[in-house]
Amino acid sequence: MNISIRMDDITPDMDWAKFLRFKELCDLYQVKPLIGVVPQNMDENLHINEPDTAPVGDFWQYIKTLQEEGWCVAQHGVTHIYATKKMGCFPLNRLSEFAGTGYERQYKSLQKGKSILAEHDIHTDMFMAPAHSFDRNTIKALKKSGFCRLTDGFGDRPYTRWGMTFYPISYRQSSALKKTKGFTTFVVHTNTMNDKDFARYEQLFTQYQDRLISYAELLEIQPKKRSIFGNIKEYSMALTKWMLVTLKGRLKP
Repeated sequence: MNISIRMDDITPDMDWAKFLRFKELCDLYQVKPLIGVVPQNMDENLHINEPDTAPVGDFWQYIKTLQEEGWCVAQHGVTHIYATKKMGCFPLNRLSEFAGTGYERQYKSLQKGKSILAEHDIHTDMFMAPAHSFDRNTIKALKKSGFCRLTDGFGDRPYTRWGMTFYPISYRQSSALKKTKGFTTFVVHTNTMNDKDFARYEQLFTQYQDRLISYAELLEIQPKKRSIFGNIKEYSMALTKWMLVTLKGRLKP
């Protein structure tokens, strides 16, 4: 499969050393990822460095520069604080900033996040849900807020559903690498990467260089309409993956 990259949890107080280390790898292989920017980070788990110590200077200007250089930007939630334990329409996690909080609250929150980005001259129609969790009210609020793309779901190419275009992520990276046709996205959290993770991605980028595409190239792929069967299959796959990950966590000593 053709592989694009998305980088989650981009904030002024992220682990800049790891972000820049991964960016160097992307630059080397001329891959321009999608980055999920949290408009107003309030998640202590994402607070790695002090916001004013970013080595790139002004955070927002840096993001704008990356966007001008061909990197794609998604609004990654608003505060990244989980408000419920709802799984939503794509049940990979049992926690959510949005699912289960009601339409009005979600709409106001999304508007706030979009306004913060706009204040810094950053504009996007792509949304990235924290913990991959959203519900039908999220979709409704996103559409009213001017979003038409969402980076989530499973599949071998972009698809349309509920009047939105979805850009699937990989169910399992090893399985995606075995396939020769289609498109997928590998999800990267640089804040939690270790040396082994960096080595694995360097090997992956080297071995599959001919399959790497920039996220902007993925956005040019014509989406297909998702069938009811496809929707059921996707939901089942996501729920199964959550169950397997949960079971594995419980079996750890």
